[in-house]
Amino acid sequence: MSSLYSMIEQPDLESPVLVMVLKGWIDAGLGADGAADVLLAELDHHTVARFDADALLDWRARRPTMRLVDGINTQLSWEETELSWAKDASGNDVLLLLGNEPDHAWLAFSEQVIDLSLELDARMVVGLGAFPTPAPHTRPPLLAASASTEHLAQGLLQNSVDVPSGVQGMIERRAALRGLPAIGLWAQVPHYVSAMPYPPASLALLQGANRVAGLDLPLGDLPAQAEASRGRIDELIAQNPEHTAMLHQLEEQADHQATSTQLSATSGDELAAELERFLREQGT
Repeated sequence: MSSLYSMIEQPDLESPVLVMVLKGWIDAGLGADGAADVLLAELDHHTVARFDADALLDWRARRPTMRLVDGINTQLSWEETELSWAKDASGNDVLLLLGNEPDHAWLAFSEQVIDLSLELDARMVVGLGAFPTPAPHTRPPLLAASASTEHLAQGLLQNSVDVPSGVQGMIERRAALRGLPAIGLWAQVPHYVSAMPYPPASLALLQGANRVAGLDLPLGDLPAQAEASRGRIDELIAQNPEHTAMLHQLEEQADHQATSTQLSATSGDELAAELERFLREQGT
């Protein structure tokens, strides 16, 4: 198998946790993307390996950006998919796999990510994502699991369903097959705000990663952003008594669901859709 990456640095790490956020699959409210932005901004990270964009990406689907200066083509740029390392606030080593989800060679890419992780003595893989659901913004986002073991899934929402997977799911599965514990954390994002940045989801994902992996990842100003986001949505919904009533019904459903780790079908789709239409009309 030919290598899909160039090695930049071979750090000496102690039992790092691989945290991955790869753009291209579902990420409601930019929950995972917002978490990745905080990690990049707050951690002193160093590139370990850079993956081959020409081998992995469909350039027609992910066209590079051309910079024109006075009519002169001065640069073509694109987002790299990189593996980097950093230390959290408690000195724990962390590996970060960030960038674009590959368009090609998923199996090879996944195997080489695990190869690199094992060479660097990784002890665990944690993927971050977010999905829309009929849930109220007045409750902290719940986290669902796609875990390699029952133990890792404890305390998280658990479902039994066949769903399309992103490459992070493939990496998690390949890691498990090779004896490396892996879990995907999926934040629930209210349907009616899933098309806009939703900081509470990013906050929940980082807090969840800290909890399941024993890390001390930074939260940045996400707590303040989450509070401000809730306040803005509260103000908009309070303008319409019908929407307030719909929100209360979503809250009742959420409170019932919070008593169980088993995900079940909900009848809140129409309520969420109506709130989403209202907020879109308000230009939020």
